[in-house]
Amino acid sequence: MDKKDDCCSTHLIDGDGDFNVAGIEKFMKEVKLTECGLSYAVVAIMGPQSSGKSTLLNHLFGTNFKEMDAFKGRQALLDSTAAFLFLISLKLLTASKFHQDDTAFEKQSALFALAVSDIVLINMWCHDIGREQAANKPLLKTVFQVMMRLFSPRKTTLMFVIRDKTRTPLENLEPVLREDIQKIWDSVPKPEAHKETPLSEFFNVEVVALSSFEEKEDQFKEQVASLRQRFFHSIAPGGLAGDRRGAVPASGFSFSGQQIWKVIKENKDLDLPAHKVMVATVRCEEIANEKFSSFIENEEWRQLEETVQSQPVPGFGKRLSSILNVWLSEYDAEATYFDEGVRSSKRKQLEEKLLQLVQPAYQFMLGHIRSGTFDKFKEAFDSALNEGRGFSVAARDCTVYSMSQFDEASAGADIDQANWDSSRVRDKLRRDIDAHIAQVREAKLSELTTMYETKLNEALSAPVEALLDGASDDTWPSIKKLLRRETETAVTGFSSSLSGFEIDKVTKDKMLSKLEYHARGLVEAKAKEEAGRVLMRMKDRFSTLFSHDSDSMPRVWTGKEDIRAITKTARSASLKILSIMAAIRLDDDADNIENTLSLALVDPKAKASTNRSVSADPLASSSWDQIPSSKTLLTPVQCKSLWRQFQTETEYTVTQAIAAQEASRRNNNWLPPPWAIVALLVLGFNEFMTLLRNPLYLGIIFVGFLLVKALWVQLDISGEFRNGVLPGILSLSTKILPTTMNLLRKLAEEGQTRPNANPQRNPPVPTTSLQTGTNYSVSSSSASSEVTSSENGNEYSSPPAHHKAQ
Repeated sequence: MDKKDDCCSTHLIDGDGDFNVAGIEKFMKEVKLTECGLSYAVVAIMGPQSSGKSTLLNHLFGTNFKEMDAFKGRQALLDSTAAFLFLISLKLLTASKFHQDDTAFEKQSALFALAVSDIVLINMWCHDIGREQAANKPLLKTVFQVMMRLFSPRKTTLMFVIRDKTRTPLENLEPVLREDIQKIWDSVPKPEAHKETPLSEFFNVEVVALSSFEEKEDQFKEQVASLRQRFFHSIAPGGLAGDRRGAVPASGFSFSGQQIWKVIKENKDLDLPAHKVMVATVRCEEIANEKFSSFIENEEWRQLEETVQSQPVPGFGKRLSSILNVWLSEYDAEATYFDEGVRSSKRKQLEEKLLQLVQPAYQFMLGHIRSGTFDKFKEAFDSALNEGRGFSVAARDCTVYSMSQFDEASAGADIDQANWDSSRVRDKLRRDIDAHIAQVREAKLSELTTMYETKLNEALSAPVEALLDGASDDTWPSIKKLLRRETETAVTGFSSSLSGFEIDKVTKDKMLSKLEYHARGLVEAKAKEEAGRVLMRMKDRFSTLFSHDSDSMPRVWTGKEDIRAITKTARSASLKILSIMAAIRLDDDADNIENTLSLALVDPKAKASTNRSVSADPLASSSWDQIPSSKTLLTPVQCKSLWRQFQTETEYTVTQAIAAQEASRRNNNWLPPPWAIVALLVLGFNEFMTLLRNPLYLGIIFVGFLLVKALWVQLDISGEFRNGVLPGILSLSTKILPTTMNLLRKLAEEGQTRPNANPQRNPPVPTTSLQTGTNYSVSSSSASSEVTSSENGNEYSSPPAHHKAQ
């Protein structure tokens, strides 16, 4: 027994297979193990020689083991506060040491370690995962079988320590190990007592991975330090050795170990296989490893792998199958003289490793085939749709063709040595195709829906606006008829367009109903829009009817028109617009909005006479009777407010019409009243008879009339008095004298011009006075249209006589 650095070691079982009773007793006394009770745990480590067990133990438990000989036990104490641990190191056979009893002793040692240990570390290389011998699978199978028959169930932790972990994630390695252990457990014949006992009843399987100590020392030390923390409290509940059901007190460990080793050593179920099997195992494994390494370095394979990562490789399956066949054939040639069973087993392992290595390239190739097939499908599908083929027929035909193309191409990528299934990639392609079809289908349906919605908008918006602008009793019936006609047309066309999509009846009916709702929504939206302009419509209607006659000619207010009746008619027509725009009437429900508005706004007296008992205002409400709020465009209160505003804004037009009518009456009423005419005839009879007896007076009166007429026209007397009497008198007082002088001057010039123009002509006889008066009239009329100058130099232009007559 050695003691160094607070760690003690001893031979537990010597090379002859004898249990070292004296050594263990001395060891227990030296470390005072008997005082520990149950506060100790036994840790064993298994693994091939030179697999790094010593390195792992030294860094994991702080020991300083320079060398560990085969089947030599060690023990280490972590620290003063941790649990007391035994470390048992077992070294498996290598090719350099073959002996008929070596493997038996190996299995016996492994079984002893499993029987006495709480935690068993199985040290293995990462690249050995999946290999039958390197992963200790046959050994574990035998140990499982014998242990179940020899010992009662005790929970032992099997911790697989994967050394020199590669880039493969632990998440991918761990399931493989667990599956292998479970398969070993399931394949082991079990006694009746443990027929249904699960693996978890005997063992707690743990898997950890460590980086390479030589290449990544710092990372290795960090990972080992993290693993060490799990051993500090290993015997605590939930720890690695937390199951203490089968643990014996520390004082009885020596006796218990002796009995267990005796049972194991006397057991005959752990016989060795033949020596030649061992030799074949090691040598065939070496050959397989050599061929695997050579394959990795092969230039043809590396070029193929590099190419397929970026682009598809024609004849990929045949080329790769040929390369694999070369290396497998070389293995067969070199291993032909070894045991057939071992040779076949190692060849299968080599083949599996090679297939595992080349499978990513195969997946790359399938990915290229999938993407290329998908691109071709999209092109073919778009072309079929552009040719006018039905959507569902085109999608179905293109899908069948594309999937057959993929099957043909993927079959060309298969290799002879593997039976790989491309169904996952095929399913991915099918999902991509279905997703693209669904996307295009949704886009096409949306396009169709938008097209027919646009057609409905064009067919309904302008006509509905025109019908609402007309505002008659037939407005809403005409709108309903228009809506029904255009909706039926759109639904028929839409239904025909949907037939190519093979949509189920429920979905199709839902889409058609949605189009019908859209059409109705367009009408309702247009009605709401027009309701916002109802006041403008009412004023336009009033202006049209009030200012134009039945022939649509502008009215001239001559004084004979009944403005009151015209105003009432125009306002009643405007009220018609208000009543029509008050609610949406696309259904056949009747309402009394028009009567309510008419009685309340146009003829309130009639309402009062018919409803004397009702004192409430029917328009003092926010809703109409029998009209839901969803169909209400203008509430009664809004209608009343709009009507007041309408009356206010049209009052000025009516006032102007009345003023124009009064002015027209004043301008056209130039005759005196009838009684004045009778009085003139009675009282002026004598003067009239005197004028008849003296015609010269008539000529003088006529000349005076012409002069007054000329002054009237020239001074625009009616226009001057239009602004009032006093302003007219003041204006005429400044114009009458210059205008009179101008007229007399013109008459004098005319009188001088005519004799000079006709010197041989005889002077007119007195009997031609009537003719002279006529000439004067013409001259006066001519003079009345001339421009006169006043004393202050201002000029006045009088309008023509015919304009004043109008």
